[in-house]
Amino acid sequence: MAISTKNVQRKILGNTDVLAAFGIVGIVIMMVIPVPTTVMDILIALNITGSVLILMLAVFTKDPLEFSVLPALLLTMTLFRLALNISTARLILLDADAGDIIQQFGLFVIRDNAVVGFIVFCILVIVQFIVITKGAERVSEVAARFTLDAMPGKQMSIDADLNAGMITDEQARTRRRAIQQEADFYGSMDGASKFVKGDAIAAIIILFINIIGGLITGVVMKGNSITEALHIYTILTIGDGLVTQIPALLISTATGLVVTRAASEANFGEELAKQLFRIPKALYLTASVLVVLAVLGLPRFPMFLLAALSAGAGYYLQKNTTATAEQETAAAKATEIEEIKKPENVMNVLHVDCMELEIGYALIPLVDAGQGGDILDRIVLIRRQVANELGFIVPVVRVRDNMNLKPNQYLIKIKGAEVASGELLADHYMSISSGIEDDSIPGTPTKEPAFGLDAKWINASYREQAEMSGYTVVDAPTVLATHLTEVIKSHAYEILNRQDVKKLVDHIKEQAPAVVEELIPDLLSLSQVHKVLSNLLRERVSIKDLATVLEALADNSALTKDIDRLTEHVRQALSRQIVQPLLDEQKKLKVLTLDPVIEQMILDHLKPSDYGAYVNLDPQVIQKLIQVIAVQVEKIMLKGHSPIILCAPVVRINLKRMMERQLPHIVFLSYNELVPGIEVEALGMVVMNNES
Repeated sequence: MAISTKNVQRKILGNTDVLAAFGIVGIVIMMVIPVPTTVMDILIALNITGSVLILMLAVFTKDPLEFSVLPALLLTMTLFRLALNISTARLILLDADAGDIIQQFGLFVIRDNAVVGFIVFCILVIVQFIVITKGAERVSEVAARFTLDAMPGKQMSIDADLNAGMITDEQARTRRRAIQQEADFYGSMDGASKFVKGDAIAAIIILFINIIGGLITGVVMKGNSITEALHIYTILTIGDGLVTQIPALLISTATGLVVTRAASEANFGEELAKQLFRIPKALYLTASVLVVLAVLGLPRFPMFLLAALSAGAGYYLQKNTTATAEQETAAAKATEIEEIKKPENVMNVLHVDCMELEIGYALIPLVDAGQGGDILDRIVLIRRQVANELGFIVPVVRVRDNMNLKPNQYLIKIKGAEVASGELLADHYMSISSGIEDDSIPGTPTKEPAFGLDAKWINASYREQAEMSGYTVVDAPTVLATHLTEVIKSHAYEILNRQDVKKLVDHIKEQAPAVVEELIPDLLSLSQVHKVLSNLLRERVSIKDLATVLEALADNSALTKDIDRLTEHVRQALSRQIVQPLLDEQKKLKVLTLDPVIEQMILDHLKPSDYGAYVNLDPQVIQKLIQVIAVQVEKIMLKGHSPIILCAPVVRINLKRMMERQLPHIVFLSYNELVPGIEVEALGMVVMNNES
């Protein structure tokens, strides 16, 4: 049965790794086993072909990483040439015949003149060893060093672009991978260049060994005269040297071309033509110099010919540049008109960034890495911190300057709406009071934006004095980063959108596919899961353990579809995670309890609606309840305890929503969230008098 050409080709291409392994083993075997002259001719021709191919690839390569196999290929070709040298040396010394290619090459290049051939060979070796190989090695060494030194800066630049929304996560990964490959490539080239240098040294040594060994073999063993032996073996040896050193020179040139292509955007020929012939004035001046040299006495024909070609090229280039510029201007105007007409441009205007940080012009140095600003790097760390603490990926925070703001002002926006703002003095420090004021430290009074603490902006010269006086001293970038972190945590439930939930669910599906397949969409829709997760984030409950969250929803969604009730069931499943951070040093949970009368009052006034249940109490009663809770909370906070109120599960979420506007810092726990083994200590009870 005949095998098609495509099948043969597919089998060969599918086993290139095996062919490469056999090829390297074959090269090593060549050094030991004698090779017939006919086979030697084929191998020498293969060496020349491979060297020319590598040089052509180097010329047409745009980016060094496109030829990333070059270091390994360089080693392989060097090993191949050494194997050829050893095999031809064996044939020369044993049979005085190394094949037709070496014989013809020696006669053609050196014209049967051993002295000329020896000189040509030495010149080739010197050019390769001292000029090309040494230069390529130095370029590789410097490039590897500078590439490694520049890696942190490039990584930071990628993070900044990612954080600014200029690139996607996939593009960032691709760019990071390219940086690593670039460093590995130049490091490998630095080492591979030394193989070529060693090859040149080995060629010189083999040359002298062949000549001396040939003389001994010819005179002592074959009875030739010294002149005859010198003629035969010298021509063969030099022909052998030339036939291997010329391919070596081609590969060295290719190596130099690749490692010197640092900032290329096209292949060597395109860049050469584009950059050499881009300025007509330079060509005119070149033509003028050539004419002057011809007048002063140099041969006129070549000088005038080249002067005419230079002037003609300059004229053609100038005319073509003018025409191209006019065409580009007309095309740009036409494109601009077409772009304006496109409806997509209107759609781009409708895009709203999920998170934005707008800054006044005086705060630009905090963002500009060139001026030492590290806000973009801090935002990357904030996103990582929030992901670790709350369990979801904060979207890219787009940072932009706004000339309409005050110079020192900044705004934090979520979905286009301002949620927080503040003012910074970029060259000052904020000293936050610990309760003891030191009037000897001058400064501008202010409020710490994240938590509203009393503070003042002080000059850098007073920083040490403020720290010794008990103030907490932070720089402006830290103030901004802290405020941004607090805003993200406080509004996480708004930031989390349906698409984010889809990504989180898809991610957890790889680890726990059973619970996801059971829950979505048979028991709950993605939107219902989203609402539960938003409820959790609203009270800063981490959703990092998403598998447990989904399992709790799957267990209870058959009983109820009410989002608030489902949220309480999930909180119960996460109770250890919720309660653990609230314990004091003695591992006790110190709480305020709620009078059962208040709990019953809230339960009696719960009213269902399309948007969930709500408490239908008289506003005056609600205000009185808020005041009572505020008084009790203030008492325990003065004693150094965290404000935690313990109540019934159904009451908990509704009471939290009643209090969160005026008392957002209070933690509300339900009895179902108490972890077994945790000691609970009641610090007091919230009670309303009969007048309410």
